[in-house]
Amino acid sequence: MNALDEQFNALEQGLTTTSAKQTEQIAYALAPLIPVNQVLAFHGELGVGKTTFIRALAKSWGIKEHLTSPTYNLFKIYQSSSRCLIHLDAYRLEKGADFENLMVDDFLHDPWCLAIEWPEKIEESIPTDAWHFYLTIEESTHHHLRLVRS
Repeated sequence: MNALDEQFNALEQGLTTTSAKQTEQIAYALAPLIPVNQVLAFHGELGVGKTTFIRALAKSWGIKEHLTSPTYNLFKIYQSSSRCLIHLDAYRLEKGADFENLMVDDFLHDPWCLAIEWPEKIEESIPTDAWHFYLTIEESTHHHLRLVRS
């Protein structure tokens, strides 16, 4: 098993972090391994670290703008020389049709990444090849992160 396989295997088994900094470090390590034109679906309750993880991905891709949760805007677009990141918060969407009405596809300029928080709200619109990240709080100081790739 090579180092790349080991990294993915560890994430697929699940990793526990005890700080936002550790969560960010996982995102920094993973960022160069994420294929271009990839959908990432982030599952987890409020405050579990979804935005922290996405913010670290953005930073590692050279995005200078401070990334915040797009809850009230629904989505925000960030651009760097290496990638266009669309950060979508689907919490206020009712169904996949609401997602389709946002016309996010019109903003996906190669190379892109679409990071979706609360993807279960628009489950029928998530592509089958999306990477799913499941974040949970195990204890007040321990967060668990697991990757499921199709």
